[in-house]
Amino acid sequence: MQTGEISELRQADTVFVLSHRLRQPLPAKPKACVILLHGVGSNESNLASLAAGIDPEVLVVLARGPLQFGPDQYGWFRVVFFAQGPRIDPAEADAARQTLTRFITQLETAYELQPGNTLVAGFSQGGIMSASVALSAPESVRGFAILSGRMLPELEPHIASRERLAHLRAFIAHGEFDSKLPVSWAERSEKWLGDLDVAYETHRYPVDHTLSVEMRQDFLAWVGQVFNAVGSGLPR
Repeated sequence: MQTGEISELRQADTVFVLSHRLRQPLPAKPKACVILLHGVGSNESNLASLAAGIDPEVLVVLARGPLQFGPDQYGWFRVVFFAQGPRIDPAEADAARQTLTRFITQLETAYELQPGNTLVAGFSQGGIMSASVALSAPESVRGFAILSGRMLPELEPHIASRERLAHLRAFIAHGEFDSKLPVSWAERSEKWLGDLDVAYETHRYPVDHTLSVEMRQDFLAWVGQVFNAVGSGLPR
């Protein structure tokens, strides 16, 4: 089996609350975990090429959103785009946040992962979910990445204290010409993270709402830096 192949889909069951695929072959003893989350109307296979660039000693999980909108089209919550901006179903978004948090705990148990040595990242709505889980349950992860996504204002009541957030590292990447989620959403995320004293780095690209080659490269470099810092014994 070649490194970077993707496993057959494992349906949600009594062990895992979310259907998902894994980057193969699996490391005998994963040193860490990266969970990749797709955008609305897509599916877990959409980020398979991104998974291939991650350290083979890291468990890579491609999770599928719990809601189905069409053939091979899934999402984490419903959203409608208006001229004034996106409007979501807050109850669905909160349910997805709680489900994803539980899924991370299940992965840690199943693969004997060190709690908190996990990164969660996603594109568009997947990035929203990454931030939602990390900021509300920071003990579950080491860091998170928002790739052409945003942070939900509806998340504010669930955000953990600054003391609990202190170890987190965040990555924000956004297209300057994003026609779906304008770059102003990235600016809001930066301000919010700054107010919370969460360490982050941010990147802009001359693209629309897409995962560009440069964005992939910068994200993969960031993943490597975070795990190198963990492995070096730096404080969490």
